[in-house]
Amino acid sequence: MSQLNYQVLKESGYDGFVLEHAPEKVMQFGEGNFLRAFADDFFDIANEKAGFNGKVVMVQPIASGLSELINKQEGLYTLYLRGNEKGRKVDDKRLISCCSRALNPYGEWDKVLELARSKDLEIIVSNTTEAGIVHESESKFDQTPPISFPAKLTRVLYERFKAGLGGLVILSCELIDNNGKELLRCVNEYIKDWGLDDAFKAWVNDKNIFCSTLVDRIVPGRIRNPEEVKALNAANGYEDELIDVGEVFGVWIIEGPAGLEDRLPFKKAGVPVHVVPDVTPYKKRKVRILNGAHTGFVLGAYLAGFDIVRDCMNNDTIRGFMNKMLYDEVIPTLPLDKNDLIQFAEAVQDRFNNPFVNHELMSISLNSASKWKARNMPSFLEYVEEHKKLPVCLTMSLAAFIAFYSNQIQELNDKGLVCKRPKGNTYTISDDRWVLEFFYDHRNDSPEALVHAVLSDTKMWDMNLAEIAGLEDAVISGLKKIRTEGAEAAYKSCL
Repeated sequence: MSQLNYQVLKESGYDGFVLEHAPEKVMQFGEGNFLRAFADDFFDIANEKAGFNGKVVMVQPIASGLSELINKQEGLYTLYLRGNEKGRKVDDKRLISCCSRALNPYGEWDKVLELARSKDLEIIVSNTTEAGIVHESESKFDQTPPISFPAKLTRVLYERFKAGLGGLVILSCELIDNNGKELLRCVNEYIKDWGLDDAFKAWVNDKNIFCSTLVDRIVPGRIRNPEEVKALNAANGYEDELIDVGEVFGVWIIEGPAGLEDRLPFKKAGVPVHVVPDVTPYKKRKVRILNGAHTGFVLGAYLAGFDIVRDCMNNDTIRGFMNKMLYDEVIPTLPLDKNDLIQFAEAVQDRFNNPFVNHELMSISLNSASKWKARNMPSFLEYVEEHKKLPVCLTMSLAAFIAFYSNQIQELNDKGLVCKRPKGNTYTISDDRWVLEFFYDHRNDSPEALVHAVLSDTKMWDMNLAEIAGLEDAVISGLKKIRTEGAEAAYKSCL
């Protein structure tokens, strides 16, 4: 079987949308699974449905990457979007043809700068990991290329400025707060470090749009089972070494000025990409609903005998507990349109019930102390402030957190805190060392003493939760119920 390229695709009998030739309008720093299953999916649909007529040039952020393989397949690859949508199992396939080529800047920096001088270029997209947006002094103007991503971008923009061309829209997808603002800050630092002229600095800040964005799509990436890959290739009629897999849900929130939505090709294409004046409420929506749901129910669900998220969604009690927490206690505290929040929560249940992903509860449990504080405590506190009473499910989830970290503690070793599941296996908790030492030191406490110690620990919560009226007694009651009747029964008592 021949490896995928345009000629092989034609010979395979493929009759779907393909765009072989178009101007190169997008420079993309990142060629990995995520951007290929997310941004490039949206650009490809924009080519088909909105007449964008644009190609993406992928730039490999580090010395090792996929550029050689991408070029071997002429930028083509197959994307599978899998999951649940409104209770329906989805397994969609799309041949992505929006990529023209990939560049390795560690041998082709001149080609990257040549692209920077192109009149066709409109957009820069980046996903260089959380550590990618950083300013460090080792990056120099005349390096080929400069070391850090912001330094590379500064050099690209300088090349464009010297060519007398207009500014670009820069869409940062790295998973840090205010990613676009942080990227611009780093670029300005390099302008200062390198002694670049004030006219260039003004051009960077006035003519380019640095957008902070929020990305949301789970991308498991390449299929690991060789037999499944073999079967897919046989069905497609070509060999594809760049098969990518993402969940069917996806949304891209872009913070930008009025008019940007019309400048970008996504609105006309009907894809879930939205330009908003402030991305903060949408980040809060994701953290409080999606991430907060995970942290809110998984610890108790694990103690109840569940191992993966999908199985929890097929249990009436666990699913009911999660939904009551979201709809009755979390959503009322959020500032967005309630219908939008409800739709997002409905999509969360579909995402958690994905038949193609075995999302382990223990992997979600990592660092749950800081996660509960960041994801659940704000909803808890705002609910108490607004309703002048305790939220039943969030309070029980706090009890489940304590139960998970204290259940039949066996030992504390280099790998973490070893506890024992009720009537089951031992499990090892991973968290900051001081958190694990805290629970180990309190392993012989009574429920009353343990709950008081946890709630009043200001290092853990940055406040004394024990001062909240009625909370200590409610958490003690929840902890005792979990220990005596089981976590599932405790969750059921909240419904």
